Amino acid sequence: MPRLKEKYQKEVVPEMMKKFGYKNSLAIPKIEKVVVNTGFGRLIAVKASKEYEKILENFLTDLSLITGQRPILTRAKKSIASFKIRKSLPIGAKVTLRRKMMFDFLERLINIALPRSRDFQGITPDSFDKKGNLTIAIREQIAFPEISPEKTKNIFGLEITVVTNAKSREEGLELLRLIGFPIKR
Repeated sequence: MPRLKEKYQKEVVPEMMKKFGYKNSLAIPKIEKVVVNTGFGRLIAVKASKEYEKILENFLTDLSLITGQRPILTRAKKSIASFKIRKSLPIGAKVTLRRKMMFDFLERLINIALPRSRDFQGITPDSFDKKGNLTIAIREQIAFPEISPEKTKNIFGLEITVVTNAKSREEGLELLRLIGFPIKR
């Protein structure tokens, strides 16, 4: 069992019950899924077809190394001439993580990737939406230990959304703070 899940069950659940006055431990919010998303439309739009395939393969390989799961391509819904994008052209990739893979990824994110990312000073509480979901961006994928900076040709950013089933912003913020996310006060 991942350490983060164990920490949730042994430390976070009793603390949340005490702070918010839950009667039942099943009413406590928990993390449902983590969505890792990246866009590469502007890098690919101006490339020739052979370069395009290579760049696309590099993106997908890096994303699968980071998450431990094969990403799916997101495609353009309509053509936009000024961005040199045609309908159904791959413009991004995403991975949805759940259960064990999710906890493993979050552990690496909290303990390794966020502290290694450039100019990181904590997550602002503004990153939470009304339902208590957290959305953060990492500018460079090389913050993750699986990616070798020497072998990387294209540096891209990631958007990470941590989806909770919290009923309010305060509950989601406190849940992720207790789990170990470095959130500014």
